Amino acid sequence: MLRKTVLPSSILSDRVNTFGQDLLRRYGERVHKLAINAGFTCPNRDGSKGRGGCTFCNNVSFSPNARQEPDIAEQLLAGREVLARRTGAKKFLAYFQAYTNTYADVNDLDRLYRQALSQPDVVGLSVGTRPDCVPPAVLDLLASYQDEGFEIWLELGLQSAFDQTLEKVNRGHDFAEYCDALSAAHARGLPVCTHLIVGLPGETPEHSLQSLFRVLDLGVEGLKIHPLHVVKGTLLANQWRRGEYLPMEMADYVDAVVQMVAHTPGEVVYHRLTGTAEARVLLAPDWCRWKWRVLNAITRRLEILDLRQGALCSALPRAVNSK
Repeated sequence: MLRKTVLPSSILSDRVNTFGQDLLRRYGERVHKLAINAGFTCPNRDGSKGRGGCTFCNNVSFSPNARQEPDIAEQLLAGREVLARRTGAKKFLAYFQAYTNTYADVNDLDRLYRQALSQPDVVGLSVGTRPDCVPPAVLDLLASYQDEGFEIWLELGLQSAFDQTLEKVNRGHDFAEYCDALSAAHARGLPVCTHLIVGLPGETPEHSLQSLFRVLDLGVEGLKIHPLHVVKGTLLANQWRRGEYLPMEMADYVDAVVQMVAHTPGEVVYHRLTGTAEARVLLAPDWCRWKWRVLNAITRRLEILDLRQGALCSALPRAVNSK
């Protein structure tokens, strides 16, 4: 049996400004995210913008605890018990993760968000959504929670700053819509965590670095980086079977992440440096099953190159084009 090697977070955080360590510094104790599926859908799936969603999206791969009849209190209880045993955490962020978590009437959103915020050990929300699904009323609602003293993060799934790529993977929005959403969130004082995917069809690591530059130039408080993995039940899976898409090798992904981290200013918080999928849905690449193997490799590479977050911020010109 393969033994999982767990890397102490203090080692990784010596070179990367990680979200866990950022929360620890600010709260004086461990604060963990609890993933929630609140039963949302997506305008790129229900016909409002498209059918079938993004070519890579089978949301089970990103939210393995998805439920058909979600009860937020029960989900928080289950996640709380697991994390309390594993880490001793006593404070939590409710992470509305599955699909588009601002895609509903604002009164319904308030009711769902309040179910999480009413828990005494929940200190705030992290809300995952699309750049085209954050109308002013929703942003005002999230800002009102922040005014009450809760920690609020808006997580925007951009994936790429290149419109050609966004069209290729059927995202249903463009980079300009991300810029508008980011500006509107910042106008209300809301911090934003932007999601980027490395290894998208037709892109090289240079594209990912250029996407990073565009996001950083606009100003962002947090980042999540994911490798593109092929999961069952997606158009990307069919493209992979036909040989039309070749996943990245782990070493190439590690090198790409190291370059992105080194070009990121130290004050930006990395919420995630990799992503995994369960074996029951993952088709390729196989290394996406092993979170700590990838994190260990990223840390080793940073050490070998003697790099830290921000070390190369001025090393490359930012001549980018979103087309």
